[in-house]
Amino acid sequence: MRSLGALTVAAGFLFLATGAGAGPAVAPGYRLDTLSMPGAAFSGLSRDGEDLLVTDLASGRLYRRGADGRLVAFGPIFPHGRDVIGDPTGPYRVARAGDVLVVAQGWTPVDSDEGALDHALLALDRAGKVGVISRDFWNPFDFIVADGIYYVIDSARNSVERLQADGRKDTILTFRRMGEAGALRNLSPTEFAEGENYEVDAVPTGIGLREGRLFIALFGGFPFLAGTGKIVSIPRAGGVPIPRLDVEGLNAPVSIAVNGDGDMLVLEHGTFDQQDGFRKGSGRLLRLDNMTGHRTVILDGLTRPVSVLVWDERRFVVSELGGNLHFLTREAAP
Repeated sequence: MRSLGALTVAAGFLFLATGAGAGPAVAPGYRLDTLSMPGAAFSGLSRDGEDLLVTDLASGRLYRRGADGRLVAFGPIFPHGRDVIGDPTGPYRVARAGDVLVVAQGWTPVDSDEGALDHALLALDRAGKVGVISRDFWNPFDFIVADGIYYVIDSARNSVERLQADGRKDTILTFRRMGEAGALRNLSPTEFAEGENYEVDAVPTGIGLREGRLFIALFGGFPFLAGTGKIVSIPRAGGVPIPRLDVEGLNAPVSIAVNGDGDMLVLEHGTFDQQDGFRKGSGRLLRLDNMTGHRTVILDGLTRPVSVLVWDERRFVVSELGGNLHFLTREAAP
């Protein structure tokens, strides 16, 4: 990823160096640059050689950012629209797997008839042809590829799925609902009794791999209670897939990445208000030290962030549904 200019306007995109004023706040020792594309709803991020790949839920397009810093759309227009709660659905994630790009395509938009590419893992070849790897999902929100095997988060089934190269698929784990004692009473004292335990869906979102274990972000279900998000892990191969609780007290964790030191980056979607939805500026990017578990906020003030990508040992990228890409660079020590 090339060095970022202070201000560039090209082909409808706005590149800003973040400084004083409203907007995301970066931790000391980091530089933050933001690319904004009005009307976009950026979601998935991945690295393809020296190029950045981005999915846009608003247009159903894939974008590539090369050495010139421009975002260029490529490939077909994938199905896109709004889901049952009004959030955008479409090509959630994209990643290179051998000779193809694999796309995690969300469930059917509410104003559309079901199509052949909905709720599926898709393969886009170099000629631009789309093939279906598997449609045996409800809402495949995230995935990783390891040793030719796809590990897919199905956020509608609340499950982790394993898809072999030959098409065989099995469910590794389906998450049970989470009990939250007393939390709902804070939202509505007249409806929920003191001391009772209430359950919400343990909706999985992000997935990452570290030291032979799959780490899964549990976003939680409506009403998305503050501090109830968790990170759990299971062995990738062998052993009984009993979830181990690794991190708790998170606000709707939506994406996980691991840097070269083994530290985990956790992206929090934010805190939720029943009237206004997810609060503006409540999203954060956290770094969890691999040795101590200590949490550091390295980017704050985000509005509905979706994905975090580790580019290299010093650089990270974060996407937002508002059409922003945030590029963080850890400054070299003097």
